[in-house]
Amino acid sequence: MPAPLVDTHCHLNFQRFDEDRAAVLQRAYEAGVERIIIPAIDLSSCIEALQLAEAQPSLYGAVGIHPNSSRSFDSSSIDRLREFAAQPKVLAIGEIGLDYHWDKSPRAAQVRALEKQLELAAELALPVIIHNREASADIIEILADWAATARARLGRRLGVLHSFSASAEIAEHAIELGFYLGFTGPLTFKKASQLREVARQTPVERLLVETDAPFLAPVPRRGKRNEPAWLCHINARLAALHGMTVKQMARQTTRNAETLFALS
Repeated sequence: MPAPLVDTHCHLNFQRFDEDRAAVLQRAYEAGVERIIIPAIDLSSCIEALQLAEAQPSLYGAVGIHPNSSRSFDSSSIDRLREFAAQPKVLAIGEIGLDYHWDKSPRAAQVRALEKQLELAAELALPVIIHNREASADIIEILADWAATARARLGRRLGVLHSFSASAEIAEHAIELGFYLGFTGPLTFKKASQLREVARQTPVERLLVETDAPFLAPVPRRGKRNEPAWLCHINARLAALHGMTVKQMARQTTRNAETLFALS
């Protein structure tokens, strides 16, 4: 039997799964992926994630507005997120953060949406799922300010830097603040030696595995639609980097996910 895994970031609600979602879930369970967290990217996907989570015992949701969806963010957005977050299967506020790669939302709007959603997370004592693309300096500064007060409510359950791809220095800062690092398919890519070194240096107690499906499929599935069953490839690479067996790493990352997201 495969060791149990938790896919801590999978967009199972996306249309690319509409034709075979049940089969995707069956393959995930057969591969040992026992629980999946579905993060939202806007208010509509909050509803979708919660509908899926309420229909399947193994599925959970996170609610939030992605930086690329933050152009129209306002106070009513926070009110809606607060309502969604009251649902029992919501484990986190996310996917939130900053994205300076795409030009879909002004940076000022992204920062405002991030800060307001961080405030909501502290209010509700929920960890956050952070998106960071080419915005590391601003992300760390904002998270450091937030953590100084949020830690009283959340302890070291502040959140995760999802699909980590930044420098070793940023990783060190994030871990010092109390964040976990989530690793995805790029960890297995041939030219990702620097990312693998970051993962190797990360304490095992701060590691999470995630697919970010349908994106970022790992080797040997690179270039195809990603799915939770392929989480095993990321777990295996982390195990090798830390000199652990696949089952040892699976147990460790599962414990980490249970701790961060208060999973029973």
